Amino acid sequence: MTRRPRAQGAGYQIEAFLEMMSAERGAAPNTLAAYRRDLEDYTGYLADIGSGLERAGPEQIRTYLGYLDGQGLAAPTVARRLSALRQFHRFLFGEGTREDDPTGTIDGPRRPARLPKVLSEAEVDRLIEAAAAAPDRADLTPVGRLRALRLHALLELIYATGLRVSELVSLPATVVRDETRYFAIRGKGGHERIVPLTDRARAATVAYLAARGEAGHPAAGWLFPSSGDSGHLTRQAFARDLKGLAASVGIEAAKISPHVLRHAFASHLLQNGADLRVVQQLLGHADISTTQIYTHVLEERLRTLVSAHHPLAARGD
Repeated sequence: MTRRPRAQGAGYQIEAFLEMMSAERGAAPNTLAAYRRDLEDYTGYLADIGSGLERAGPEQIRTYLGYLDGQGLAAPTVARRLSALRQFHRFLFGEGTREDDPTGTIDGPRRPARLPKVLSEAEVDRLIEAAAAAPDRADLTPVGRLRALRLHALLELIYATGLRVSELVSLPATVVRDETRYFAIRGKGGHERIVPLTDRARAATVAYLAARGEAGHPAAGWLFPSSGDSGHLTRQAFARDLKGLAASVGIEAAKISPHVLRHAFASHLLQNGADLRVVQQLLGHADISTTQIYTHVLEERLRTLVSAHHPLAARGD
């Protein structure tokens, strides 16, 4: 379907909504960009069918969701689009632009419950041991050794703190020192939390910083600087190096990502007796229901363990 220009006033309403999301809710730039794409597609569709924001009702919204499904979008993507529409229409209602919220009676697509991928403690140990040994390889160039030290520091930090990968790669250079035991991080929505630091993570990071200084690299504002536009290492570059490390220890590339290590941090804490509320605070989750997914991971693991090893399960009794 070829998009026609949006109905007059739609662009203004989108900009006002995005400004509110940024100023009042602290939405990140990537989140704002996603909202913009979703809402521009929605208002463009309304224009195509001869409607507009002021006239769109539940029927038009259901038709739009059907159109998305017909385009082959996955249920999670459609659900995310609907979430954007709900927030947008609530904003229009609150601002008095509309006298109702047409999304109130709309049901979202059913999404199958998906448990996060989690590495075992043994697999994480293999990764960390390989990362720790890599800088001592005789065949490495000085640049290669510095990259190996950086990967070791990244791996130790994310597993020790459970940081989001975007939080990790954008850490300031001053965040870790010899005496650092914890540091403050500003996460989603601008919320600040305190993150404890293990001795191993601190030592790996200090070793990386020392090597960077010895290599004559000038001081930078970022802990993991890069020559790219952002000035710091990208999530994609970390993920690429991490998958390469995983392949070297026999872990499938599809099984590993920086976010999987955040999942491992949470699930390993819980299976070793940590309180769910503490894990929620460390992860920076606003709602504990988000953290509770890790209890389901543990329950599923226990069921698998019993099915595989309990004698009654083997007998089918």
